[in-house]
Amino acid sequence: MNQRTIKTAIAVTGIGLHSGQPVDLEFHPQPIDTGIVFERSDIEGSQPIPASAFLVQDTMMSSNLVFGGTRVGTVEHLLSAIAGLGVDNLLIRVSASEIPIMDGSAAPFVALLLDAGFCEQDALKKFIKIVRPVRVKVDKWAELRPYEGFELNFEIDFDHPAIDKDFQHAQLQFSTQNFIEQLSSARTFGFLRDIEALRQNNLALGGSMDNAIVIDEVNILNEEGLRFNDEFVRHKILDALGDLYLIGYPILGRFNAYKSGHALNNLLVREILSDHNNFEIVTFDDNVTCPIQYLPLEGLTVEG
Repeated sequence: MNQRTIKTAIAVTGIGLHSGQPVDLEFHPQPIDTGIVFERSDIEGSQPIPASAFLVQDTMMSSNLVFGGTRVGTVEHLLSAIAGLGVDNLLIRVSASEIPIMDGSAAPFVALLLDAGFCEQDALKKFIKIVRPVRVKVDKWAELRPYEGFELNFEIDFDHPAIDKDFQHAQLQFSTQNFIEQLSSARTFGFLRDIEALRQNNLALGGSMDNAIVIDEVNILNEEGLRFNDEFVRHKILDALGDLYLIGYPILGRFNAYKSGHALNNLLVREILSDHNNFEIVTFDDNVTCPIQYLPLEGLTVEG
């Protein structure tokens, strides 16, 4: 189980959720043990911004990294795609202060990364193994517990006629295949009243039914409806997967959460990392089977 980066650089242009303006996004291969790094292409001499939970300074509606006064926001959907595909090392160059929203899910990023292709690198993949339970709690809660593999359990609690009470809990046994098929296309959602208030403050200017599920006081307004009966809670798991990848490694553990959001997810990661007795960094060589299944991606080559 070796580290992985993309085979070739690739780029796309999308719309910024808040600015409503075009945003250029580029992915570039990176050497072993580099991790996931962001860079602002619109700022000359911009410092690289590591994908680190300790750089999250704003969790209003999304996870936003700030380093040396430079910001890259709305990183969770992209990081979810990167985690789902098992990418360890990647440079992400973005021409604005936010990652483009695309269709409001991780699926467009998955498709782009698959188009770039992957190469295996000459170093073992590192995992963070949770060795004792850690929970953070306010009126909501989130926790990571020891587990052989990676499982995500999430429960939401919305008292709204458009959000069926029977579909407010979901569980995902993580693998690349399960991520792609069951999670990656789940879209973000918002209430019409909130979107109108945000726009009055020059926020969510790029938001539309092309990149979000929009709900009024009674109904889902998107003509095509939902992609899954439980798309709302699936998207919360997608968000959590991206937020958790800011821990720096793929996780071996069970994530359980009730009504958690970006702030609480980030607090959980910081709490885990605050005490080295909470975790171990582990690798898997040819003699030990990794408990997480990543798809054997076509055309893998070995590089240093």
